[in-house]
Amino acid sequence: MTSTITIPAAIPRAAEGKIAQGEVAGEKRTSRADELRINEIFYSLQGESSRVGLPTVFVRLTGCPLRCGYCDTAYAFHEGKTRRLADVLAEVATYDTRYVCVTGGEPLAQHACLRLLSELCDAGYSVSLETSGAIDISAVDARVSRIMDIKTPGSMEVDKNLWENLGFLSIRDEIKFVITSEADYLWARDLLRSRKLNDICPVLFSPSFTEVTALQLAEWVLRDQLPVRMQVQLHKVIWGEKRGV
Repeated sequence: MTSTITIPAAIPRAAEGKIAQGEVAGEKRTSRADELRINEIFYSLQGESSRVGLPTVFVRLTGCPLRCGYCDTAYAFHEGKTRRLADVLAEVATYDTRYVCVTGGEPLAQHACLRLLSELCDAGYSVSLETSGAIDISAVDARVSRIMDIKTPGSMEVDKNLWENLGFLSIRDEIKFVITSEADYLWARDLLRSRKLNDICPVLFSPSFTEVTALQLAEWVLRDQLPVRMQVQLHKVIWGEKRGV
């Protein structure tokens, strides 16, 4: 099949009014540099990325300026409690693992997330950050592995992609596409090829949990011989779609 999707030859600059780090429309903000609005902290197996299967502590922050059509953590848009950074670090330390994942929502929507990431690294953890790609990642501690989405048209938030972020990624980071249809897949495939994304860092293709099956996506990836890591959400395979896993 030949795609008619056009990918720009150069990465466009972000649109005016781009989302700033620390911006969460309609959300209550914390007032101190050492406070975070926390939705939940839990211990589970990492379900995605190259760290899949590793016992990991997840720190889920409240708030997100995006509203992706396939979002499975809408409860994190508003729910949560304001907690001191020291309290968060102390709870993380109760689990015997070196892996910590800071996620959301969109964790970078809170300014204090940057400090949380650095202090987790200082404490000796191997830290990953799950981010939407809509907020500047340049100030994230270089020791952190950034798992950055590129939003597809099917997400309903493709216009929020902050393309400048591609210039800040390194081989320790990962790019993730959530695929909702074959049209989404073709769009992502063409962007992968035109921008040589796999030369920047590993690239992940993940099926939307309800719209595209793992079998469909696997067949497309093999058909086109893409240099990507096909992944499913392991935690959903094991426990189904539920919180705290």
